[in-house]
Amino acid sequence: MAETLTFGCRLNIAESETMRRLAGDMDALIVNTCAVTGEAEAQARQAIRRAAREKPGRPILVTGCAAQINPGAWAALPGVARVIGNGAKLDRARWDAPVAAMDREAPIGLAAGGGTRAFLAVQQGCDHACTFCIIPAGRGPARAMPVDQAVAAVRDLASRHAEVVLTGVDLASHPELPALIRAVLRAVPELPRLRLSSLDPAALDDRFWAVFAEEPRLAPYLHLSAQHGDDLMLKRMKRRHARADVLRVAARARSLRGDVALGADLIAGFPTEAEAHFAAMEALVAEAGLSFLHVFPYSARTGTPAARMPQLPMALRRERAARLRAAGAAERARFLAARIGTTAEALFEADGRAHTEHFAPLRVASPPPAGTLLRLRVAGSDGTTLTGETI
Repeated sequence: MAETLTFGCRLNIAESETMRRLAGDMDALIVNTCAVTGEAEAQARQAIRRAAREKPGRPILVTGCAAQINPGAWAALPGVARVIGNGAKLDRARWDAPVAAMDREAPIGLAAGGGTRAFLAVQQGCDHACTFCIIPAGRGPARAMPVDQAVAAVRDLASRHAEVVLTGVDLASHPELPALIRAVLRAVPELPRLRLSSLDPAALDDRFWAVFAEEPRLAPYLHLSAQHGDDLMLKRMKRRHARADVLRVAARARSLRGDVALGADLIAGFPTEAEAHFAAMEALVAEAGLSFLHVFPYSARTGTPAARMPQLPMALRRERAARLRAAGAAERARFLAARIGTTAEALFEADGRAHTEHFAPLRVASPPPAGTLLRLRVAGSDGTTLTGETI
């Protein structure tokens, strides 16, 4: 039976699960790479070398965005039998074909439900040109899944899962995302909870906010692709929003659903970032109430405009990333403390952990089986994780 190693986004998680099923009884290791940061690529290379040492002779199949962008470098690693393009990874008959530029157009509509929650890719690719990002070279232009197909896919997943996550490279660019969300929730009433992956703040229009306000089974959690909190840095990143837009999104979300939790992707140490620019981003965490952060030290990607800008020392990038994570940890502790005494619906995982509708981690003394969705009273918090008691 094939084994998988996955790096990067939720799309990769879904794709790896599908590839494992397609491999059938093949004795192979499938490595799904990520190109977002140099660290992600380094981790994948290390994992491949380690696997080749531990199980010499077992073929290693490499796919994902990093492999799509530079297939030759990955093919040269020890133990690698073949490199599979993003567009070919879900077509077993094409796994032996050479990687071509057209292979970057990864499939839409991929669903995976190997764990407690299921993931459905309703969007692929990206049409924007952020100066730091190489992902369009790995996944191609933006494409969207039709609403009726999404409804059918969620209906199937809901028969086995209490939560479905809609995901995509640029999920908010789906031209019918608000209609899709509403159609899914109305057509699949048996689904307890629908969750969204990262959203571009610039793409959240009045149609989205109406759905967010009116659909209680849509999880009260928004994760924003904010990237920075200073206007000059956002301009140099070629983002489509300003600092004030993130604050407006946060305020509007709370005006519609007062208990909403907010998270964000943030990059520390972007080229030319001065201490004042960083301070504006650090302050944004508390001002917008960003309780759940994904922080990345800036990683130069060959072929992107930002890689040609004046670079900050890596030690400074890491130091600022650590400061940003500390600001996020403080905001997270405040949010969790505010949940004490409330009720929560927690979805339990295989290791006994759970996540609430706000995606806050929670533990109980005697956890139920994985996949159980249980209403609990929040009894306490240690600053990172809630504790719950049965009602």
